[in-house]
Amino acid sequence: MSEQILRVHFLTQDLGFVDPLARALGPVFSVKGCSVFNAQEFTDVRPQCDVLVLDLRSASTKGDTEATLRLIDEIANIPSAPPVVALCDEGNRHIILTAIERGAYDTVTNPPNMMELRLVLRRAHLFQSAVEEAGRWRATAQGVGRLNELLGTASAMQELFALAQKIAPCDVNVLITGETGTGKELLARAIHHLSSRHMRPMVAFSCANLPETLIEDELFGHEKGAFTGAFTLRRGRIETADQSTLFLDEIGDLALGLQPKLLRVLQERNFERLGGNNTVNVNVRVICATNQDLSELVREGKFREDLFYRLNVVQMRLPSLRERRDDIPLLAQHFLRCSAEQFGKKAKRFSQPALHALEDYAWPGNVRELQNAVQRAVVLTEGPTVELHQLPAALRGSGETPQSTRSYEREVREFKRRLILRTLRECGWRKSESARALGVARGYLHRLMNQLNIQQVEEDAIVDIATKLPPGTRVM
Repeated sequence: MSEQILRVHFLTQDLGFVDPLARALGPVFSVKGCSVFNAQEFTDVRPQCDVLVLDLRSASTKGDTEATLRLIDEIANIPSAPPVVALCDEGNRHIILTAIERGAYDTVTNPPNMMELRLVLRRAHLFQSAVEEAGRWRATAQGVGRLNELLGTASAMQELFALAQKIAPCDVNVLITGETGTGKELLARAIHHLSSRHMRPMVAFSCANLPETLIEDELFGHEKGAFTGAFTLRRGRIETADQSTLFLDEIGDLALGLQPKLLRVLQERNFERLGGNNTVNVNVRVICATNQDLSELVREGKFREDLFYRLNVVQMRLPSLRERRDDIPLLAQHFLRCSAEQFGKKAKRFSQPALHALEDYAWPGNVRELQNAVQRAVVLTEGPTVELHQLPAALRGSGETPQSTRSYEREVREFKRRLILRTLRECGWRKSESARALGVARGYLHRLMNQLNIQQVEEDAIVDIATKLPPGTRVM
């Protein structure tokens, strides 16, 4: 499968720089030069542009820097505007910081490193696509109930969304599995809101880390005088969920002594409160969630087999965040927007290093940990951009590494480099095919190639551009 052609508009007052730049970028980039520095006129070419490269280098030589910087503000106000990458002189730190402050996605210093420029352009387009995808999910939120809280473009998530919409109208029990923090309760709420029971609130209860007697009282309630201190009748969660949905989290922790009582509710649709003899009839739909392997618990005798089969009519597995890394920019931007609105902050975007750190982290706490990390960063951010130092220390990595650790990391790095190089050569340097062979996202492969200094030598392009660039320009 051929690579997607990325359409780049290069706004510059030095149009002689356009052709050699286009040749150096290669055939998968369609570069058009333009000397128009007017945002309103730019709206006419917007549908044909994926990324805009703004030449602040040529503007500074002609004294138009401030007007060009204002153009970044104007473009940001255009609906569905493309991301802006600014080309700046290496020593002009003020211009670089100001461009980012005004809303540029990233900056590249002159003379540009072509591998870095290709990567920045690809990432800018990917990030913009993620932002637009988030907007589409928000726009269609009313059509899918609360399912919009489970954002994701990964194929596993799309299949999960489709399955949820199929089973929601059917009154079957559902077992949701997945690691802690993947959003199991959000999926349960989405199913409930898409069902015919959505007029009544879903009732949720966690079975984790509570004494058996307390769980029994919480689920089944008690009669007046059932035990010391029971001064009034109390209805439990099951009774409260009558005609609605009961969500039981951490069902694997439910005590063996209570499992027959829950099984009776599922089979007979009735139960007795603690201390009572009157049978209470209920009509509930049960959705359970666990981060444990219930089939293994059955084999160990810690979970009833008949209850497992009753609960496991439809099983839905939520993938970990490590399995859907392409969704990290989408989720991070969504959490940034929500947190900025909640705390009245100006944060609108992540810096390039901050976004890299988010994508590279292992996320053992999954989406919940990502949400907390973004929330913390937004609280610490004063301007429109979340920087790397505002993320938790675990995401930034440590500066000092023991010698033994460095040796281990060096061995891992060399193994990765050999594996990726071999795969790229076997696939004829076709990156999409190589990413599939390695089982990683294409964008993640690009980042690994950059980190490990892997690049296909393009001597012809380098020689060609070296003869055409302005005097003193180097290609690195």
